[in-house]
Amino acid sequence: MSCIFCDIVSKKIPAYVIAENDNALAFLDINPISDGHTVIISKKHYANLRECPEEVLSDMIKLTKIVTNKIDDSKLKPWGFNYLSNDQKIAGQEIMHIHFHVIPKYGKNEGFTFKIGTHYVDEVKKIYTILNKK
Repeated sequence: MSCIFCDIVSKKIPAYVIAENDNALAFLDINPISDGHTVIISKKHYANLRECPEEVLSDMIKLTKIVTNKIDDSKLKPWGFNYLSNDQKIAGQEIMHIHFHVIPKYGKNEGFTFKIGTHYVDEVKKIYTILNKK
């Protein structure tokens, strides 16, 4: 099965790469929701965070910090940042290759926004017990 992110890593598809390290690649999103919106991907294919080795995740986070500083130090001068990663289709993952978004914020209601809902929320103590049951 073809993966657009794997094709970017192998240079079959061009991308505006702004940084990279041994295990990760950062490029500008082709459908940005704000100026400087960047995607950080693993260079090897892993579907999601749970499948991704810790060393690769570490390099992805290090690259995320480098990208954030690069954007912040540029003439773009955002007011803040959102960091986003979706896992599975129900959560909004469209490309089944682990990736993080760095989304600069220039205004409260501009760029990435979200509405917090409390659907299917149980008592916190009950959830704590479920998660810590051995």
